[in-house]
Amino acid sequence: MTRIPIRPVVVAAAAAASIASLGALMTDIGAWYQGLAQPWWKPPDWAFGPAWTLIFALTAAAGVVAWRKAPNRQSREWMLMLFALNAFLNVFWSLLYFRLHRPDWALIEVGFLWLSVLALMLVIGRYAPLARLLLVPYLVWIGFAAALNAATVQLNGQF
Repeated sequence: MTRIPIRPVVVAAAAAASIASLGALMTDIGAWYQGLAQPWWKPPDWAFGPAWTLIFALTAAAGVVAWRKAPNRQSREWMLMLFALNAFLNVFWSLLYFRLHRPDWALIEVGFLWLSVLALMLVIGRYAPLARLLLVPYLVWIGFAAALNAATVQLNGQF
């Protein structure tokens, strides 16, 4: 019987929970947000929590799969750097949009966030195709978020 190392699972879950918590702390859907004109196709606010929970779970799973399939230490270091960059950009978007009330700046930043997910998919996909597939919903969600962000900027004019 072989032992499956649990440490990568614990680390990935803790990292995902930490980043999700930071993002949630940055997200204020109070009076300013409620006063924004939103496109008709925006999902209800309650749907964002479950969507992000699924995305963070899949991202953590992708990290574990990629960690286990990484061919060497250098590959793991690149992967960790890309995950860290993505985490920063994820939280930074929430800061720009919800705390600084700058959806226009967030719209610029979301392009970098999308590219960070794509970079993760390209890098880890070379040695962990399953990990790449697990990140597809994240890439799609960020694309959707960018469209929603753009529509909100268009509907609300100057910030």
